[in-house]
Amino acid sequence: MMNTPTENNLSGLDRNKFQKNINSKKTDLFILKNAQGMEVAVTNYGCAILSIMVPDKAGKYANVVLGHDSIEHVVNSPEPFLNTTIGRYGNRIAKGKFTLYGEEHQLTINNGPNSLHGGPTGFHTRVWDAVQPDQSTVIFNYTSVDGEEGFPGNLKVEMTYRLEDETNALVIEYRATTDKATIVNLTNHAFFNLAGIATPSPTVLNHIITINADFYVPIDEVSIPTGEILKVEDTPMDFRTPHAIGERIDGKFGQL
Repeated sequence: MMNTPTENNLSGLDRNKFQKNINSKKTDLFILKNAQGMEVAVTNYGCAILSIMVPDKAGKYANVVLGHDSIEHVVNSPEPFLNTTIGRYGNRIAKGKFTLYGEEHQLTINNGPNSLHGGPTGFHTRVWDAVQPDQSTVIFNYTSVDGEEGFPGNLKVEMTYRLEDETNALVIEYRATTDKATIVNLTNHAFFNLAGIATPSPTVLNHIITINADFYVPIDEVSIPTGEILKVEDTPMDFRTPHAIGERIDGKFGQL
């Protein structure tokens, strides 16, 4: 494993505050840098992204994710999925049940009547094995055992964060293999504020957004899709042309 210096990072994070033994595995801070000076800080607890330092149009660097400044903050976050890797299955599974090849599987319930984001001890709470082969890449591995949170099969997951030099992009790659039929839906749960985190941080209400979608999927009172696919036209869900979030978010519309 390559030791990349974590001192004097742009985020001002202290590596000592991220080193701890949790369930007999060690957590740590990993700093990714690219040729342009962009920097991303992550930890192997839940593969949480701690900061994404990027320059604005004037070249001033700011952190554009709501991060954490210690491992204690990651573990005890009031939003447990903040910036973590989500697994085995992102989003809600109604009543925590699914049927695969005629066999029904019951998952752990952790969101009203539903299973959310892999359950209460999903991938976001696990200490992953980490290797940093170069200054712009870190590779995380975790094996989810058969029956974990109710999911069938041993699932081996490799997840890579990589900073691109030319585009200043943070690329996330997922690979998973299993020894039994199962379901898997991996994602990252980053909370962005593209204005940059400050004191106080500006809200997202002035952010102007475009969503290239003609339709949306309505949800019920416990956030499960109803099965309908409805047009965004003539609703506050229509962002096919640019609008500020604040223009729409308080509108009288059931799906909001």
